[in-house]
Amino acid sequence: MCLPLPRYLVILALLTAHVYGTDCRAGQPSSDLEQSICGLKEPFVFWLWSATAGEPDPARLAQVANLEDVTITSSDGRILRGYKLKPPHTRAGEDLPRGYLLVAQGNAMLADQIITRFEPFAGLGYDVYIFDYRGYGRSEGKRRLKAILDDYREIILQLDTQPYQGRAFYGMSFGGVVLLDALQHHSGEKTVVIDSTPSRLSGYGCPAAHDPVNNLPRDAGNLLLIAGARDYVVKPVASGELLQLAEDRGATLHREPAWGHPFMDGHTQQRLQTVREFLPGE
Repeated sequence: MCLPLPRYLVILALLTAHVYGTDCRAGQPSSDLEQSICGLKEPFVFWLWSATAGEPDPARLAQVANLEDVTITSSDGRILRGYKLKPPHTRAGEDLPRGYLLVAQGNAMLADQIITRFEPFAGLGYDVYIFDYRGYGRSEGKRRLKAILDDYREIILQLDTQPYQGRAFYGMSFGGVVLLDALQHHSGEKTVVIDSTPSRLSGYGCPAAHDPVNNLPRDAGNLLLIAGARDYVVKPVASGELLQLAEDRGATLHREPAWGHPFMDGHTQQRLQTVREFLPGE
């Protein structure tokens, strides 16, 4: 929905949605947040992305130490489920955790598919949080842009009630859209990494108020933006306006000629190392 989709995939979603349903968890009535704001195709394309993400698999995390199930209740009563990866030990003379890192993944990923890749961040002293988007994986509700954006405002609000000293955020692809929107009124010091995110959603029928370029802070000195020249999901032409505006506002840019889309290009280790180096405490 929010990232470019080949036309044939949209048509496929429209043809198959009536067979499989666009909202498999229809036991709850829709809330006001679960109304489409990006046109008639929004439910279908979110259904397609969530189908691509697949189903959660508990076996992936069976041997992971320092991992907790976490839940947060959304403003309209949906249960959002995710994981907290905790620092593995306490280092001499230092209180841990030093802060939290909230990760917002791409819209075809589940939390259990990538949480283990963030163990080095826990090693830096962060509690790492990743949630399944509403209607994905283990989270309740219907998959809608308006609702997901509101969910992340609520997640951040609830994390900020805990006694964390530092706050860090990493949004990749659609997750960058989500975090820029959720953080636009967030106060306090924070470090933000936006990776492979398009400049605008309005070209796909979504309100311009949710365009990442319209949610970029005036002072972007605490932001790192990452882009790969071989990204064929969010192509350089789609992210270029956001990158230029961010640089003009003081953000750090990291462009890599050989990189593609996050977790799809064989450069995941190098990409996450770049993120780590930008965070306080590396």
